[in-house]
Amino acid sequence: MVPIPLTDHIRRRTFWAFTLLLMVINCWAFFLELSLRQHLNRFIFEYGLVPARYSPASLASLPASKTALPLILSMFLHGGWLHLLGNMLFLFVFGRSIEDRFGHFPYLMLYLISGLAAAATQIIVSPQSRVPTIGASGAIAGVLGAYFVCYPGARITTLIPLFIFFWTVQVPAILLLGYWFLIQFVAGFQMLSIQTAASGGVAWWAHIGGFASGALLALILRPQRRGAVIETAY
Repeated sequence: MVPIPLTDHIRRRTFWAFTLLLMVINCWAFFLELSLRQHLNRFIFEYGLVPARYSPASLASLPASKTALPLILSMFLHGGWLHLLGNMLFLFVFGRSIEDRFGHFPYLMLYLISGLAAAATQIIVSPQSRVPTIGASGAIAGVLGAYFVCYPGARITTLIPLFIFFWTVQVPAILLLGYWFLIQFVAGFQMLSIQTAASGGVAWWAHIGGFASGALLALILRPQRRGAVIETAY
């Protein structure tokens, strides 16, 4: 059973312009991927994050464009519709309130720094992997980490699927995000024993690194509370 967040209940005082912008960029990048057709695999391997390229030997031999660009561009690429839509849903639910809490540009910096932290974690955990890592989930995990710190008591309207039945409940953010992080942590440790340089799948440790980065930034910056935990304004 995987709970699906639908919305939070924070009254926001500013419009979530940068969250919307990030969603638009991610969607635009995905449609660009679709337009590549037979060239898509080459594009993903070129601009996805390939951990093996960041070994000392590879860094010495590869041009900076082959190693620096994928750190950013890989955050905006996705492997399919479900990958994209799932990430955009989480960004929509949790990003709006964090943007309001931090301010637009600090929020963007948190997003990007968390994405870089997620990439670094994946490189450290799977240094020999030649499988490209793509997706916004590492950066979005940073938003979740910041939300976990800033709004632990916020109520998240959540869809609970069970076989053919669905119902919605309001779940405290600390429980929902704590459960999400636990899944990443357990799955990440399970993957350590079976992962090889040729294996694919979910970049669990990138999620963990992103979440930890966002939570740490929220603790360090301690952004001022702008709204109360009440009904959503937007």
